[in-house]
Amino acid sequence: MTLSMILMIVGGLIGLAVGGELLVRGAVGIALKAGLSHLVTGVVIVGAATSMPELVASVQASLAGSPDIAWGNIAGSNIANSLLILGATALVAPIMLSGAGKRDAISGLAAVGLLWAIGLAGLGAAWIGAALLVVLAAYIYWRVKHPSKAHDYEEEEEGAPDNIWVAIVLFSLGVGALILGGRYLVIGAIDLARLFEIPETVIGLTVVAIGTSLPELAATVAAALKGKSGLALGNVVGSNIFNLLLIGGATMMITPKPIPYELFDLEWPVLAATALMLVLLCQFANKVGRGLGALLLIAFAANTAILFA
Repeated sequence: MTLSMILMIVGGLIGLAVGGELLVRGAVGIALKAGLSHLVTGVVIVGAATSMPELVASVQASLAGSPDIAWGNIAGSNIANSLLILGATALVAPIMLSGAGKRDAISGLAAVGLLWAIGLAGLGAAWIGAALLVVLAAYIYWRVKHPSKAHDYEEEEEGAPDNIWVAIVLFSLGVGALILGGRYLVIGAIDLARLFEIPETVIGLTVVAIGTSLPELAATVAAALKGKSGLALGNVVGSNIFNLLLIGGATMMITPKPIPYELFDLEWPVLAATALMLVLLCQFANKVGRGLGALLLIAFAANTAILFA
């Protein structure tokens, strides 16, 4: 029984990793062939596509009647982005900061505050989820209309196919792999939580959140190894915003229930602290060096240990 759960979780994670990679390559290829600008491709296409593993896992969890896993995944993925991904990337190569990501980091902190207020008020309705999607659409419109000089969300396009039909096939295969991977991951995670009597929120914060962040971790570290560690901050901030508004909105629409209140005991304050940290880094720091990267990884490990304590 336990072995089958583990196999489902591992198989689901592999499906999400492969599906996410294929989806990003296909989406970027389609966008470029459609004549979209590099900035629009980076902000909208890549920003949304890299959040697809988290989105699919959260939607599958909501449809399976386990919204606690979905909301735990949202909070846990953002914490993993800010501590695990940023810390690991900084260990590989120091991340130089230009200050260009400040307004987007502030937007991310505001999104955390918005959902915190909704959660503490005990609100849960489909219209709130729709409103979150409208807020995301407004953010994207503003971001595209007023790009930063540094173009801090612009992604490298290595691996994007030149042929539009190849791009469409890759995109379609990516969607299929994501759906199957998300389904197996969620089923395995729910069964594991029930077997060991672990709260579903904790499973979402750890197993599901870390698992859905692994593809982005691998991509960001690979960029750092190529001397492009500056992409890390844009990746983290952009992904955090999409996770909160896109996945949060979709989850609230599918399962119109309040955000699990237990998240606000510890993990949402941690989430807010990491969002504030990104704002302060953009404002005052010139780089994220290896020393700070190590501290971020230690903080992530400590937070994970506390969840299981």
